[in-house]
Amino acid sequence: MSGEVPPADFSAALAGVRHAFFGRQGGVSRGVYASLNAGTGSNDDPEAVRENRRRIAGAFAAAPMNLVGVHQVHSANAVFIEAPWTGERPHADAIVTAKPGLVLSVLSADCAPVLFADARQGIIAAAHAGWKGAISGVLEATVALMRAHGARDIAAAIGPCIHKASYEVGPEFEARFVDNDDANARFFAPGKNDRRHFDLPGFCASRLQALALKQVDIAPLDTFALADRFHSNRRALHEKAGDYGRNCAAIALG
Repeated sequence: MSGEVPPADFSAALAGVRHAFFGRQGGVSRGVYASLNAGTGSNDDPEAVRENRRRIAGAFAAAPMNLVGVHQVHSANAVFIEAPWTGERPHADAIVTAKPGLVLSVLSADCAPVLFADARQGIIAAAHAGWKGAISGVLEATVALMRAHGARDIAAAIGPCIHKASYEVGPEFEARFVDNDDANARFFAPGKNDRRHFDLPGFCASRLQALALKQVDIAPLDTFALADRFHSNRRALHEKAGDYGRNCAAIALG
C-alpha cells in the first residue's frame, strides 16, 4: 500500500530541493479525514494516519521514522535537528536541519506552511505560521536559526493556506495587528458589516521580505475554498464536521 505516492504541489522558488505540499488526496483515511490525513493529533484511525505518513515519507524515498516534525503550539519557537527525535517532540513551530535524509515536515489546516532552503549551503527548514506564530516571529526565528548554521541565500515558499477572501475576522482581530504595527492595516479588507478579511499569506510574505531573502513565493491555493484538495479547520467548523484532517508540507536534502 505504501508504495503509492500522493499528489502534491511544488514551488519554483525551491527548484532543485526536494519538497512537496501535500493536500488531502492520495491516502487511506475515510470520512471527514479522507483521504491523506497526516495529523497524528486528529481523531482519525491511527493506522490510517501511519499509512498516510508512510506514503509521504515514501515520496522522498525515506523511512517513516525520518519524516520528522515538532509538537506545534502556535509559537515563535524554532529548533535544530540532526537525527530523528528519540523521545517527546519539542514544542515548537519550526524545524531546521543541515542533515541529508531527514524529511522536515509541518502540519496545517488553514495556517500557512512555509518551506525554506539555502541549496548552496545545504540548510533547509519548515515552519508552521498561523496568525499567532506569524505575528510573534516564527518566520524570523526560522531564518535566524538557518543563518546561525551558515545559511546565506535563503528562498522561501508559502504553501496552500487560507486566503483573504475566505478569512473573515472581527474588528478586535484587526486591532491586534494594527496595534502591533500601523502598517499591518494593509493586510485587511472590508467584509460584511463590521467583518474584515485578513491576508495571511500576504502578511507572512511581508515578514519574510523584510528579512532580505533571495526569493519568496506564495502558492495561489486557498485551503478553505478548495474542499476537494485540502483539509481546512475553518471549513470543518462551518460544516460542523467535529474534526478535520491535516495537510503536510515537507522538505529534504539529498
